[in-house]
Parts: sequence; structure tokens; C-alpha cells
Amino acid sequence: MNDNLTRDAFLGGRVQLLQPRHGYRAGADPVLLAASVPARSGQSVLDLGCGVGAAILCLGARVPGLLMTGVEMQPDYADLARRNGGDQLEVIPADINDLPLDLRARQFDHVMTNPPYFDKAARRAGKNGGRETAVGEVTPLAKWVKIAAKRARPKGFVHVIHRAERLPDILKALPVHMGSIEVLPLTPRAGRLAELVIVRAKKDGRAAFKLHAPLILHEGSRHEKDGDSYVPAVKSILRDGAALDF
Repeated sequence: MNDNLTRDAFLGGRVQLLQPRHGYRAGADPVLLAASVPARSGQSVLDLGCGVGAAILCLGARVPGLLMTGVEMQPDYADLARRNGGDQLEVIPADINDLPLDLRARQFDHVMTNPPYFDKAARRAGKNGGRETAVGEVTPLAKWVKIAAKRARPKGFVHVIHRAERLPDILKALPVHMGSIEVLPLTPRAGRLAELVIVRAKKDGRAAFKLHAPLILHEGSRHEKDGDSYVPAVKSILRDGAALDF
């Protein structure tokens, strides 16, 4: 294996991912996003900005028999996603602003995305270009949301994980035909403000908006010691591949 790569275990070893040793590296966020997608065997799933494939491959490990497609603009990451996914993952190297015609002609039961969290123009660029592209927002968040909605089939779902302060932007960007909107705040500890949100919307959905009680990630009111402090439900998601029902 190339010295610039590492092989990392997710879901207790059920998913093995090659990742860059330096640069953007997948953590808990794509695993939590994958756990929130209520996909069923035989359904199709599109991951926009799939990176090395962490989210979609964790979803595929929990729900066998999915038709999985990932889009990734960075060639090195797209290549790793292809190597990580093998025959089970179709990887399309493309910018979401310029998707191939054949992909624009397709729609999916579930579209998931973990867009870059930070405004690239508002922060100092780091030395690693791959990480900067992964975490620095170049394409506006609203564009990510609208493109995801276009790729969802009627009655299909869009799933987004992002910073909590961007929730108004996500809700504003959802087209009018995206309904049955649900929001799950993720807070690091009891009594703390939510730092992330998972947003789910259904094309042509008509159910009332739901703001769920926050999912608390860690035990205790503060970080006391090194090591794993996840609450049992979150530990089961991250280690055992359990679903995140909300």
C-alpha cells in the first residue's frame, strides 16, 4: 500500500477504507448520515460528493442489495472510492455543477450529501488541497441542496448533514416540491448547543414539519479523559452499523 494512504476500519471493521494519510479524512459525520437513510434492499442511492466512499459504503454494509452511485470531483478521492467500493459502487468523477448527461437523466430513491462545511472565501486556505476542497465551500450550499432534490425521484428522499447554523440556508434552498421535512439536531453533550443537523425531505411529501429532540453524542457534561465516550446508541451506530431512526 502507498505510504501516503492508510487503511481505516469503520463499523467495527465491516467497512475498510483507503484514505489519504494527509488531507480530508472521513470521521463520524458520514457514518451518522448513512445511518439516517432508511433505504431498503433493491433501492437506488446517490451520494453527491462521496469522497472516498465512507457514507455510501457504510449504508451499503447496513442495507445489502442497494444500487449505489457516488459523485466525486477530486480525481484522487474518486479513485479511492472506486477502489474501496469495488463492483458494488459506481463512481462518477464529476463536479456536481457539470454532471454527465446520463446521470442527469436518472433519478434515485435516496440522495445523500455531506457538503463542505465552511465558506472557503471566509477562511485561510490550508496547505492540503484535497482537504480544502472537501471542507471549503466553493459551490454554494443552496446549489448542493437543489441538485440533490433534482436527482430524487417522486416520493424519493434527500438527506443532508451540515453545520447547525446553516439549517436556515438548507430549508430555504429546498424546492417547494420537497416536503415532509424532518430535522435531527446533533449535540456533542447534554446541555450543549447542537453543532450539526441531519435534514431529510421527501419529494412530493405532505407530512408536517418535524423538529426532533437532539441526539446527544457523548456521555457526561464535558470531556473528562481520553478514549471513547459515545453514548450507547451512538456507539452502536458507529461500531455495529445500527440504524439511526428518527
